[in-house]
Amino acid sequence: MGGMKIGFGAPISGSWATPRNALRIARGAEELGYATLWTFQRLLYPVGHDMGPVYRSVRDPIVTLSYLAGVTERIGLGLAVVNLPFMSPVLLAKQLATLQDVSAGRLSAGLGLGWVPEEFAASGVPMAARGRRAVEYLQVLRLLWGEEIISHQGEFYQVPPVHQDPKPVTPPPLLLGGTAEVALRRAGEIADGWISSSRADLTAIRDQIYIVKEAAAAAGRDPEALSFVCRGVTRLRPPGSPDRRPLTGSPDEIRADVAALAAAGVTEVFHDLNFDPEIGSPDADPAESMRRAEEALTALAPEA
Repeated sequence: MGGMKIGFGAPISGSWATPRNALRIARGAEELGYATLWTFQRLLYPVGHDMGPVYRSVRDPIVTLSYLAGVTERIGLGLAVVNLPFMSPVLLAKQLATLQDVSAGRLSAGLGLGWVPEEFAASGVPMAARGRRAVEYLQVLRLLWGEEIISHQGEFYQVPPVHQDPKPVTPPPLLLGGTAEVALRRAGEIADGWISSSRADLTAIRDQIYIVKEAAAAAGRDPEALSFVCRGVTRLRPPGSPDRRPLTGSPDEIRADVAALAAAGVTEVFHDLNFDPEIGSPDADPAESMRRAEEALTALAPEA
């Protein structure tokens, strides 16, 4: 698999997502040689929504990673993703710069545009023009991290002449999510990489990576310098299922799927058990969820 990195999703959704369990998974992942730990964001769960139980009870991703930064030493820390419209760029810049500092430069920041109307309504932000908002948002983040005096007057954000310090010694890589072609091209044009969603069709990921790289090349950027991170909705199940999908099955089957993702151009895959409703649901038995998670952690480890 060459330079493929293997990460793991920290407990953040459902009944198993406790501080004690997060510590156990984080330290276990570090000891087993995983490259990264990842979290995700769900701000609200609309009453009666059909998005599923794994979104019903989700901890804050930045606070969780800050905690995990303090109980680990080497493993990378990833956000996958924080939705940009729900907080100002100056606030997120401050939080990410601080997290990058306290983790000694281990952060990768995945950023999304949001898709749940109720979250936009509760945040006081319109859903319209999310793509243009994202472009300007990244501009402001990079100004805040790179300029001594920041001044910005844009379509969505206005920043009077100010200082924001301390700046990160090395700014965290900014990865963009999204599945539509326009979102893929945006990632290639302005981001440090692309991250797939929990609903991605992993059999089509090669084509999506191609679009991102094509857009990067057209923008005069080096496509090979970009990161391509796959959120692996991973489910350990008995082998040989006739309707098996990628990253669902036995450890051997899942490792073969990871190799196929590497061949498709993915540079990192992280196994996220939060999206298995038998583990990441509020109604799942937390002790059984942890037993199964630690079994998967060991079975799918990079050295396994």
